[in-house]
Amino acid sequence: MWDKICLALLIIGGINWGLVGLFEFDLVAWLFGGGTAILSRVVYILVAISAVWCSTLLFRLGDEEHDEVRSIG
Repeated sequence: MWDKICLALLIIGGINWGLVGLFEFDLVAWLFGGGTAILSRVVYILVAISAVWCSTLLFRLGDEEHDEVRSIG
């Protein structure tokens, strides 16, 4: 469940960065009252935590593949 929540937050963050890069429009800041508003900062922090959490997927997915091979062999 945490993986899916974090992935959703990363998608939101990625779309927001795309908008910033393409159109200089920060959707999160626009929705929550500016880039320094508390709600905007909370969203930015949650996206950062999600990035750290999802970085562990790289290692966990590799372990699952090895577990499958072990169980088959």
